[in-house]
Amino acid sequence: MKLLVTGGAGFIGSNFVHHMLRTYPAYEVVTFDLLTYAGNLENLKQWENDPRHRFVKGDISDAAVVDPLVEECDAVVHFAAESHVDRSIMSPGAFVETNVHGTYILLEAARKYHKRFHHVSTDEVFGSLEPEDEAFTEKTPYDPRSPYSASKASSDHLVRAYFHTYGLPITISNCSNNYGPYHFPEKLIPLAITNLLEGKKVPLYGDGLQVRDWLFVEDHCRAIDLILHKGTIGDTYCIGGDGERENGWIVREIAEILGKDENSIEYVNDRPGHDRRYAIDHGKITTELGWKPEVSLANGLRLTVEWFQANTEWWQNVKSGGYQEYYRK
Repeated sequence: MKLLVTGGAGFIGSNFVHHMLRTYPAYEVVTFDLLTYAGNLENLKQWENDPRHRFVKGDISDAAVVDPLVEECDAVVHFAAESHVDRSIMSPGAFVETNVHGTYILLEAARKYHKRFHHVSTDEVFGSLEPEDEAFTEKTPYDPRSPYSASKASSDHLVRAYFHTYGLPITISNCSNNYGPYHFPEKLIPLAITNLLEGKKVPLYGDGLQVRDWLFVEDHCRAIDLILHKGTIGDTYCIGGDGERENGWIVREIAEILGKDENSIEYVNDRPGHDRRYAIDHGKITTELGWKPEVSLANGLRLTVEWFQANTEWWQNVKSGGYQEYYRK
């Protein structure tokens, strides 16, 4: 099988490329990425001389580039997206262009050549949960709260429409918050790790009691692999990590791993429209495909800290790129 992986130089996409090339020696992967702030060829360095992997730089909104790449591959796994909520609050137009229009361009090419299409989405399309609410499932109504989640919700609807209208063989997955190797350090966990390694404080929004369901990225890649090969065409699968914890707990746990204390945390003004809680019920993918998360949150955090400790040059190069101007306080 030959895969086109969009956004494959980013955090989750690069981990998926690693997973597929390691798991399936006969597979080929074409990684397609624009290499904006979160895309990094260093994430794929180990495959640069492997004949099974090819990198193409380009924009998913550029049909002239997308069309021939889709034609030559058997399936598209679509990660490419603008993904940071804070950035979407300041510059929503880029999120509509990439996440909605870019997905449309890919879908048109997939429809033209009738290619298998898997769309990677987020639990943020479902909105926010109260503490007593049941976790999100595949039947939860959409209720996006930010320009980012609204753009992802729009792309989800487009993908489903291409299944119902054109019979395109699609699947969709909505995942909870990922963490692990190659995580871009504007997000909570890698920001906490790298700031603490630099002797800096960790900024924590509001009261720090926002709850997220944390999913180790390698568990997520295994789930997408299963959906791609065994998922029911036209269906959606929710992928959760069994790792519901408050943001404050996450930061304190990382600080403890690194020998730091509560004084390393700096509480800052909350972001506008900050969802209070996300949680995913992964019962469907567990029952139908036999998937469940294998890496506990405690072990995953330790593995992630160890990876960042061992890859100082990688994250220092990323942090020097100026992303911090986007971090809202």
